[in-house]
Parts: sequence; structure tokens; C-alpha cells
Amino acid sequence: MEKVFVSPSRYVQGKGVLKSGVPYIKKLGKTALLLCDDVVWDIAGETFQGYMQEESMNVTRVPFNGEASTAEIDRVSEIGTNQTVDVVIGLGGGKTIDAAKAISDQLEIPVVIVPTIASTDAPTSALSVIYTEEGAFEKYLFYKSNPELVLVDTEVISKAPPRLLASGIADAMATWVEGSAVIKKNGNTMAGGKSTLAAEAIAKKCEETLFTYAFQAMEACRAKVVTPALEAVVEANTLLSGIGFESCGLAAAHAIHNGFTALDGDIHSLTHGEKVAYGTLTQLFLENRPKEVLDQYIHFYQALDLPTTLKEMKLENASYEDLLKVGQLATQKGETIHDMPFVVTADDVASALIATDSYVRSLEK
Repeated sequence: MEKVFVSPSRYVQGKGVLKSGVPYIKKLGKTALLLCDDVVWDIAGETFQGYMQEESMNVTRVPFNGEASTAEIDRVSEIGTNQTVDVVIGLGGGKTIDAAKAISDQLEIPVVIVPTIASTDAPTSALSVIYTEEGAFEKYLFYKSNPELVLVDTEVISKAPPRLLASGIADAMATWVEGSAVIKKNGNTMAGGKSTLAAEAIAKKCEETLFTYAFQAMEACRAKVVTPALEAVVEANTLLSGIGFESCGLAAAHAIHNGFTALDGDIHSLTHGEKVAYGTLTQLFLENRPKEVLDQYIHFYQALDLPTTLKEMKLENASYEDLLKVGQLATQKGETIHDMPFVVTADDVASALIATDSYVRSLEK
């Protein structure tokens, strides 16, 4: 039995890191491919490129088309080859970050991850979630190593919409719920071995930090200021959750999130974290957790305006057959739901999705 712990080579977080972090990038390469979409370019990309050029770096900016798909990864990789870049920089949200990691892997050069939102735990991991051109979950890509550098500018993140910070909190709240299930099974983690004590401690600290500081951090984000609470939550959403999910393991919550891609419609207006929130509650129901535990999570999510009912998931008109499709995709071969400490079927998932909704609505009566 091997225990495996993985992490980025260097993680730097704080106000103004877009500028102060450039010397760290230069140690990895001086001819950079900067991947970011047009919105992020206007918010921070052009300024960031200027900081790098002031340090005599050669930067080629490539607009990201919005989907971490094989076609997009191949397109940008070809540009990187033609420009002879020696470092890839992913600036933006989760899909930009996942694409940047895949591009650096194809080009066999270092990657620098610079999240502009704290809405997912993608920045620190050695994997990408790959989608089809239509946005349906396709596969995970696993890499030989984690990102060489992660730069997190909390001043930039404080200006992002509060909904995205709440989404990151929801994604991070799944870390210990899923990790503890994998540990109970003595299952394998995303890092390819058993969980270490370090990973377990980090996953627990992630949840503890969020329960303690989430609401203060949300108010700081609404005021667009950086506070110790915001710093703590950004670190929990990004570093603690990133290391926690990868080295402690994923289980049902994220598999159910992936299962939701089987459906069409308004559900896809929700963020990754919002869908993971409902997946986390569903996992708690699958585990038959006691009422006090369920209520703690439900009330926490509701206070953050996260979805806790099928109506809020845009699925109020979904049939049992629709939810069974979610269950079938969530339980397909290779999904992380099979790292639960008991067998979970597609029918189990559909039933738990319905039971979660019914229970939450009963609390409002």
C-alpha cells in the first residue's frame, strides 16, 4: 500500500501578486504563452502582460474560446509550438486553467496558473477536466506533475462577483465530505495512492476554515476589499481544497456533478460549485448522515444562496427518468463514485437526488 501526497511546487497568495509574482515566472521561462478569455483580458490580462514585459519577458496572448476541449487544447498548443514558447500561463477561471495545464503537458514546458476567481480548486492539481465542444463532461486528464507555480492575487479576486466566491466555497466544502468517504473505504485518491495524514489534515482544515470564515469573506467580497477572512477563504477554496481533493480523494459529489451534464436546459446556467453543492448534499443522503449533520450543511448553503432543492437546480420539472440519466452517467465505469465505501447504483443516485429535495422542502414547512 502506497501513500501519495502531491502539491504545486510553489504557491504564492496575496495582494498585488500579479506584479510581485513576475520574478517567479521568469525563473521558469522568458517566452510565455498567456491564455485568457476576452473578459479576463480586460479585467487583468492586459495589465499582467504589461508587468511581464516590464521584466523583459516576451508574451504572446492567445484568447481562450471558453471550453476546455480537445480541439481547443490542440489549437492553442499549435500556436505555442509556432511561437517557441517556454512557459504557459493560464489566467482566469477553471476551464482556462484546465486548458492551460493540458497545453503545457502537450508542449512539455512549465505551467503557471493565475486564477482570477476563487470559484474552483483546479489551480493546484495535476489533472484537467475535459469537456466536449458542447460542454458535456468527457474525461479526466492526469499529468506527471502539479503546476510549477500558482499565483493568487487576492486583490483581483476581491473584485470578482460574490456568487463566484460562494461557488468556490461550495466546491471546497465537498473536499472533506468526499475525502472522508475515500478514507473510510481505504480507496485510492486522485494522486494514485492512499491518503496521507497530511492530506487528511488539510481536507479537514479546509472545511473548518469555511465554516468559520465564509460569511465574513463574502461580505469582504461584496465590499471589494481584502481582509484576513477573505485571504483565509481564498486559500481554503484554492490550496486546501486543491491538495485535499487530489491527495485525499473524490467520491460521489463530483461524480454527481458530472452526471448533471447528461441533461439539457437551464441547469447549465449554474456554476460548477453550485452543482457540486447539490451533489454534496446528495452524497450525505447516500451516506444516511444524521439530521444534525444534514441541517448544518443545508443551512450553510442556503445562507450563501447555493441551491438545495431541485427547483433551485433548474430541475423542478425533471422526471425520474431524467434523474436516472444523471445517475447512470455518475456511476459509469471509472467515475469517482466507486470510491464510496459501499456500492452506489444509478437508481440510488436518482432516489437520493429526490430525497434531498423532499427533505429540504420539508424544513420550510
